[in-house]
Amino acid sequence: MHKTSTLHIEKSVEEIAALISGEIFGDATAIIRNVQRIEFAIQGDITFLSNRKYAKFLYTTNASCVLIPKDFSLPSDLKISSFIRCNNPYSAFVQLLRVFVPEKKFPKGFIHSTAVIDSTATVSSSAYIGAGCVVGANCTIDDSSVLVANVTLYDSVSVGGECVIHSGVVCYNDCKISNRVIIHAGTVIGSDGFGYDEMADGSFTKVPQVGTVLIGDDVEIGANCTIDRAMVGSTIIGNGIKIDNLVHIAHNVVIGDDTAIAAQAGISGSAKLGMRNRIAGQVGVVGHLEIADDVIVHAQSGVAKSITSAGHYFGSPAKNHAEELKILAALRQLPDLIRQVNELQRKVNEE
Repeated sequence: MHKTSTLHIEKSVEEIAALISGEIFGDATAIIRNVQRIEFAIQGDITFLSNRKYAKFLYTTNASCVLIPKDFSLPSDLKISSFIRCNNPYSAFVQLLRVFVPEKKFPKGFIHSTAVIDSTATVSSSAYIGAGCVVGANCTIDDSSVLVANVTLYDSVSVGGECVIHSGVVCYNDCKISNRVIIHAGTVIGSDGFGYDEMADGSFTKVPQVGTVLIGDDVEIGANCTIDRAMVGSTIIGNGIKIDNLVHIAHNVVIGDDTAIAAQAGISGSAKLGMRNRIAGQVGVVGHLEIADDVIVHAQSGVAKSITSAGHYFGSPAKNHAEELKILAALRQLPDLIRQVNELQRKVNEE
């Protein structure tokens, strides 16, 4: 389970504390060579304690240093040589991930010999185009963007600056990707929406999907997602949105800024999600409804009608979270209530 950094980065606890504005408790000279989860850390590793339920691992971890909350009371019988108190151990640990395991850098101005780029495409001189990529007619790729390998851009796709598009991604024609967007392997942007006109005999006629997909700035889209093009107009993914793996977003959906959607969620056609929504795993959203800003929908819920107020929602159909928990609590009492009713009925019958 242990992974060491191949870059052989070493920093003292004192140097790390300075980086994250933390307060040292213990040996400031201890040398840190790697980051690791608290359960699997060994000598030379730094780890963190954020969720208090993991405090039990303080007695078993072999980490050289642990990041802890400022208000955490340390037991006196621990063997760990160093601690750093900080405002947010998790955020501080994320900062250290970038120090000890830097992101891969792609050379600027590189086009692999196996890439196929249409003569009408415009590719920035600072972009990276990896092996097997296909860039169609009238595409544009802006400064410092990366197509890792085997990426396919149909005609008239635009990619903004500082984007990273991973292997196997396909962008259909006319899709527009803004700046600093990350798209992970296997995702398809701009495939046809699920649009059919049902005939009198029960057969289907395909409705042309002639719209596009617009993706805002600072978006990250996970692996094997599908975002359908609009029938007409645009499917819109706003700024700062984070989408997990295996999410489907149907045609003409509009998603507000800074929304996060977890794995296996499905957003049906023409639904409109507000800003700062949090959509948990396996949530289904019915088409043509609206969800207000600052809504949290808990896992495996089904949103069957519009949600007009901020708050927590849960269940299928989704209801106010507190209300749904009361309903579930009442349902658990049903077997006892049924037995009581049957007993009362028996007594009445005996009389």
